[in-house]
Amino acid sequence: MNRLTTHLFACLALISSCEERKEVVVKETRAATTRDVSPKLSATSDERFRDAKPSPVKGETPDGWLALPATQLRLLNYRFGESGMGEVWVSISSGSVLDNVNRWFNQFGAEPVDGVGLEKLRSVSIAGTSGTWVEVVGEYASGMGSVPKSGFALAGVVASVDGRILTVKMVGPKDEVAAAKPILENFAKSLKIVE
Repeated sequence: MNRLTTHLFACLALISSCEERKEVVVKETRAATTRDVSPKLSATSDERFRDAKPSPVKGETPDGWLALPATQLRLLNYRFGESGMGEVWVSISSGSVLDNVNRWFNQFGAEPVDGVGLEKLRSVSIAGTSGTWVEVVGEYASGMGSVPKSGFALAGVVASVDGRILTVKMVGPKDEVAAAKPILENFAKSLKIVE
C-alpha cells in the first residue's frame, strides 16, 4: 500500500504541474522598410552568414578580368586568363609581411626566406605605400585538402598598410600569370584603402 500511495502522489504532482497552454495572438505588425531584403533562395553560405560590410579596399577591375563576388576572406575577387583557372584576390591578412611571403612560398614547396632574403625581393607600389613583390613557379598546393596543380605560378604583393597586412595574390597557369604580371602590378598600384 505504501508503494501505491507514493505512485499516486507522484501522478497527482505531475498532473497538477501541467498547465494549459495559452494561444499567442500577434496583434501588431510593421511595414516593410528599405532595410528589409527579400530572401535569396540560392544564396551561398558566405552570402547568408557573412557580415556584409563594404570592402575597405577599392580598385578598378582591369580589362579582361572577371569580377566575382567578395567572400569573407577575399575583399576583391577576380578570374583571368584563357583557361578560366587564373585567380586574383585582395585580402587583409594576419601575421607579418615575412609570414605571408613564406606562406605563399610554402604553397609551392619553395624554401622560406628570412629577413635578409625578404629585403632582397623587389619593392613595388601598392595602395600608396611600398610592398614586397613575390613570384614563384611550380606545383601549387593551396591547402585545405585541395589537389596540387602542376605548372602553376604565383605573383603578388604583400604590404603593411596602416598596421594591417594587405595582400594581392595572383595564381594560375604559369604562362597566363607571366603574361598578366604587368597588369597585376598596375592594379596593385591603383588600390586604395577607403575606410
